[in-house]
Amino acid sequence: MEKLLEQIKKGTVWAFPGGVHPPQQKSLSNSARIARLPLPDKLVVPIKQHIGANGKLIVEKGQHVLKGQPLTAPAANWSVPVHAPSSGSIVDISSMPSAHPSALPELSIIIEPDGKDTWCDLNPTLNPSELSHDDLVDIIHQAGISGMGGAGFPTYVKADIKQPIEFLIVNAVECEPYITADDVLMREHATQVVQGIELMQQILNPTLCIVGIEDNKPEAIAAMTKAAEHNANIVIQTVPTVYPSGGEKQLIKLLTNREVPSGGIPADIGILVHNTGTLFAVQQAVYEGKPLIERVVTVTGNTIHNAGNVWALLGTEVKHLLDCQGFSPVPQQRVVMGGPMMGFTLPTVRIGVIKTTNCILAPDHKELAEPGPEKACIRCSACADACPASLLPQQLQWFAKSKEYDKLQEHNLFDCIECGACAYVCPSEIPLVQYYRVAKVEIKEQQADKIKADRAKERFDARKERLEREQQERQNRHKRKPAAKTPDEKQKVADALARVKNKSSDGDEKSAVAAAIARAKAKKQQGEELEPDNSEVTKERAQRKEQARKYKEQKAAQSESSSAPDDKKSAVAAAIARAKAKKAAQTQQSDEPQNTEDATPADDKKAAVAAAIARAKAKKAAQAQQSDEPQSTEDAAPADDKKAAVAAAIARAKAKKAAQAQQSDEPQSTEDATPADDKKAAVAAAIARAKAKKAAQAQESDEPQSTENAAPADDKKAAVAAAIARAKAKKAAKEAEQIEQLDESSSAEEQADNAKSESSEADSPEDNKKAAIAAAIARAKAKKAAKEAEQTQNVESTEQSTKKDVKADTQSEGEQTAAEKKKAAVAAAIARAKAKKLQKEGNNQS
Repeated sequence: MEKLLEQIKKGTVWAFPGGVHPPQQKSLSNSARIARLPLPDKLVVPIKQHIGANGKLIVEKGQHVLKGQPLTAPAANWSVPVHAPSSGSIVDISSMPSAHPSALPELSIIIEPDGKDTWCDLNPTLNPSELSHDDLVDIIHQAGISGMGGAGFPTYVKADIKQPIEFLIVNAVECEPYITADDVLMREHATQVVQGIELMQQILNPTLCIVGIEDNKPEAIAAMTKAAEHNANIVIQTVPTVYPSGGEKQLIKLLTNREVPSGGIPADIGILVHNTGTLFAVQQAVYEGKPLIERVVTVTGNTIHNAGNVWALLGTEVKHLLDCQGFSPVPQQRVVMGGPMMGFTLPTVRIGVIKTTNCILAPDHKELAEPGPEKACIRCSACADACPASLLPQQLQWFAKSKEYDKLQEHNLFDCIECGACAYVCPSEIPLVQYYRVAKVEIKEQQADKIKADRAKERFDARKERLEREQQERQNRHKRKPAAKTPDEKQKVADALARVKNKSSDGDEKSAVAAAIARAKAKKQQGEELEPDNSEVTKERAQRKEQARKYKEQKAAQSESSSAPDDKKSAVAAAIARAKAKKAAQTQQSDEPQNTEDATPADDKKAAVAAAIARAKAKKAAQAQQSDEPQSTEDAAPADDKKAAVAAAIARAKAKKAAQAQQSDEPQSTEDATPADDKKAAVAAAIARAKAKKAAQAQESDEPQSTENAAPADDKKAAVAAAIARAKAKKAAKEAEQIEQLDESSSAEEQADNAKSESSEADSPEDNKKAAIAAAIARAKAKKAAKEAEQTQNVESTEQSTKKDVKADTQSEGEQTAAEKKKAAVAAAIARAKAKKLQKEGNNQS
């Protein structure tokens, strides 16, 4: 440490890597003294002019303020206030363009000066050495001082640092071309600058203070050396002119030969750096009580006639500075805030001066030419040689273009000070610094989003735990707790326990089962019956059976009395049945029956059964139609109940089997039909099956022995015989319908008279029921015969050899066809008349 101090005091300077030597152009503005400008027409004061949080507004629109009066108050960490640069009225508080390359709007206070420039009450300090550390820090904080040569870091934060400081470095290098604000300030106000240095020494108590000044500022070096003669702990050090020697890390390397670690700050190695203008503002705040409301700004460039340095009030528009210094713009004029290396072009000159504004440059086209189009990198490595931070600018640019932010951080992007040396030496005119700035912003946004997401997750987890805890508490709170026992209940429990103990002590350990057995034995000894007496239960069960039997008989009698519908309903039902049968016949006639001829023969057994059933039904229908006199049903004695039930079951089974056989024949004849015919045929088949079931139920009283004795014939003969029978039945049904239409009235009257004479002989309800059943059977058989005949039309065209074999059978049936037609029609009419008459008589009797 002593060796390092000796080297520093001897004037030893160490070199840093990289650096460039652009034209200085400082003689344009350092030859004249700092000028005072007239008050502008308005002042636009942004409430944030530093790194950190915004201050809290303490003024409002329309309020009159004095020069130096606070406009905001510190509201958070790293927050410093802003003050009124002059006395006047606040005309507006709104968003205005900011001093930034994007010119994004920022909340600003617009003051209209009154021209009096009246100060507020000031509190100067005559003897600062008597002030404590906290007092000095508070004065600096309330004065609104922030770094005036870099990013605008709040000065009070640096002053209140808790780490020990070995070296206090004053950055008076001012290495960027054109800028001479610090140079002229040190020339004219060296004493005040040294007083500011001594105040920081009082606050930080460093081992040594080093003031670094470039060797191109001899007048400033002389002025500072003279002002610091009385203080042995202040060393004025001259450094070579090279850009960017004014960078914080580069200056530390030049003066102390120490390097700030990547991602660290100078305080980590015991060093603190302040700008010349910042130290002058500290001196003004402590000795004069003045807040930071103005600063020295260099106004220069070939388009400025009176280039020089001016005292600019914070919030003064750039246009006012240019006009006061004789601005003569050229076509496509550029105005740069800052120097040519690190400055940025302003989108408008209506932007106000802020605390970090040290230069306004208005060059012409020769002085600062427009950059050409970006070309491909030729990998000359000039950017890497010029980088003062020993980075790889070419590699960083590739990562920035591809947005590989992880690799950018691995290659220490944030060590870049954005000095522009790489872009200055690039032969391809690649704007490297612009890539780095954009990438830094995006990385910071990602990090901020990640922090927000992590905080949100923490809040969510905390909320979830809280809700679960509250739910558990509610559940525990609502759990039923056992009620406190009263003294009486407690006494009862105690008595019961005592009795149990007494019993156990006496040896009486009988269980509940033993006690029950004992009680049963006692009852037996008393003569009580142990076996249950079920006589009463048996009587009640017999009574319930008798009641159920009576109820069934009564219900059957009611169903018999109500089975005969009234005349009108019977007539309507008969008409509907005839219409449905006619419609089904018409639908089935439209189908092409030739398919039956081409169809392949079905299973032998099924065909034989179907033929037998068809022949039996045809014979049965003929026998029913031949009987003109219906007295047979009246005179017939009732058969045995068991036989009738068996016969009914056999009839239902055969009817179902016949329906299945008919279903197997239907698809073969309807394959070539149209979709409409398919649908009609399906409906007709369903109706036929339903009516077949209904006819089978009505035929429960008939004897089905006819089908039992029928022996199956040969397969082909049986099929032909069934087809012929169905065709003949169809013809009989058609002729019966024609006879009904022609002779309906006459035949109905005659048959009604006959029915009256015949029904007069039958007075019992059983005869009425039999007559109704006979009529229903006749109608069902006629409809069923018609449907079967329609479905099997044109089947008669089978092989001639088969016809010869069954010709003998078919001749006898053909002779009976005419008689069967008339008999069927007459029988149907007689049955309908008898049914009507029986219904009338039943209604009259009821």
